[in-house]
Amino acid sequence: MRELFIYYRSHVSRAAEVAERVHGFQAQLMLEQPGLVARLLRRPEAKDDVLTWMETYSPAIMKPGSPIDAPLQQLIELHAQCLLGLIEGERHIEVFVPCAW
Repeated sequence: MRELFIYYRSHVSRAAEVAERVHGFQAQLMLEQPGLVARLLRRPEAKDDVLTWMETYSPAIMKPGSPIDAPLQQLIELHAQCLLGLIEGERHIEVFVPCAW
């Protein structure tokens, strides 16, 4: 089971627009992909008028659905193209897997 953590930066003046667009495409993705849990977080403070954002994508623990595989990751990135011009630099994708106990 893979989970994605995607971080990037934007100027504080773009915060409302970034949040609106990400919430919109994450809601659409969760409708299209049953069992997908998507979240948007950001650091509470800005540094040099720049915010750091984090999108997370994981399968619902109690209701597993589609795996977070390469095709789903590509779909996420396709939806995220709506952020072009709003973010500074690129989106950095990290993949993590749960540790077994």
